[in-house]
Amino acid sequence: MAECLFCQIVEGTISAKKLYEDDHVVAFDDINPQARVHVLVIPKRHVASLEDTQDSDAALLGQLMVVCAKIARERGIVESGYRVVANTGREAGQTVFHLHLHVLGGRSFTWPPG
Repeated sequence: MAECLFCQIVEGTISAKKLYEDDHVVAFDDINPQARVHVLVIPKRHVASLEDTQDSDAALLGQLMVVCAKIARERGIVESGYRVVANTGREAGQTVFHLHLHVLGGRSFTWPPG
């Protein structure tokens, strides 16, 4: 989708500091970090939100989570703990309608969030 910010990052028409890339997934630093570590992990294929996934997306969703754990290890936040968040829909805080997981760490979090 030409108008999607994250699709443009995947295509390379908008630059981002890519931390990880494979055939299906890209990870890059969030431009508005909410923690010392704040990385976005996205599928290369446009999927608007978690709500738009199908059973056939199970492997892709698994790969997204595996990459989240890899990023946490590489950024040194496994010992202290980290959070993986998928905002789905406007009222949940989703502002870019391309599925993305936030990997957040390096600070204390409270529960419940929000």
